[in-house]
Amino acid sequence: MTRKMTSILSLAAGIAILVAAASAQTVTHKSLDREGAKRVIAAGIAEAQKRNTTGVIAVVDDGGNLMAVERIDNTFAAGGLISIGKARTAAIFKKPTRFFEEIIKKGRTPMVALNDFTPLQGGVPIEIDGQIVGAVGVSGASSAQEDDELATISAAAVTATSSAASGPVKQFSADQVADAFAKGAVLFESPEVNYAIHASQRTQPGQAEVHTRDTDLIRVVAGEATFVTGGTVVEPKPTASDEIRGREITGGETRQLHVGDVIIVPHGVPHWFKEVTGTFQYYTIKVRDYPTVVQQTASR
Repeated sequence: MTRKMTSILSLAAGIAILVAAASAQTVTHKSLDREGAKRVIAAGIAEAQKRNTTGVIAVVDDGGNLMAVERIDNTFAAGGLISIGKARTAAIFKKPTRFFEEIIKKGRTPMVALNDFTPLQGGVPIEIDGQIVGAVGVSGASSAQEDDELATISAAAVTATSSAASGPVKQFSADQVADAFAKGAVLFESPEVNYAIHASQRTQPGQAEVHTRDTDLIRVVAGEATFVTGGTVVEPKPTASDEIRGREITGGETRQLHVGDVIIVPHGVPHWFKEVTGTFQYYTIKVRDYPTVVQQTASR
């Protein structure tokens, strides 16, 4: 082996050692991103509205830095600061704040002297793949226990979708399905998952629609329809969060839908049931687009 080749091999070995040493000093760090924080807030608001209660919901990252906060109307003014304090405490100490409230009640009162510490239940860490990526705090519901319940449900909106199992198996009887079709109703939805199942029914044409975040997976079970996709919505108006509707579509591609057909309409694509024959029934599985809930960085 020549001296030049020996030098090259020695250099390569030295670089490999340096790379290995650098890798050993680097860890992958996950933290909650903006989409994840919005999802936590949305789940908390939805649950509070379902319970007809008030509250302020705050989300922080794993360092306790505020990312998002939302106050339900008629919640007392101090709820904002308290919810942020609960979230920071849960994130920094990596435990639910009810843990600290309980041990202080048992006599460990010196803990109240800690800085940036809110030992009131209602703060819950958000954990993904074994890492604390942030926390949520709730204040101003009907009771301290309800603060804690809302925070737990809010945190699960991110945690559940990152787990191998996101909830129990659900079964709907034939009678439940038939009743949902008769009403044209939602068969299943939950803020804890990113999909919903609609048992839809039409006896006449509908409006043109655009879902900015929901992809529709449609399967026809009865009747026939003329369905237009793409093109331009005429007289578009926002009608709900992440949804636009209009009178009709110009341009686009016209399709005929029959029993047994399946069609996928990606989010952002205009679509319109232009004509229907008889009673047109179809399942729609709506899959909400959540690009990311955490971001990964390398840190030393």
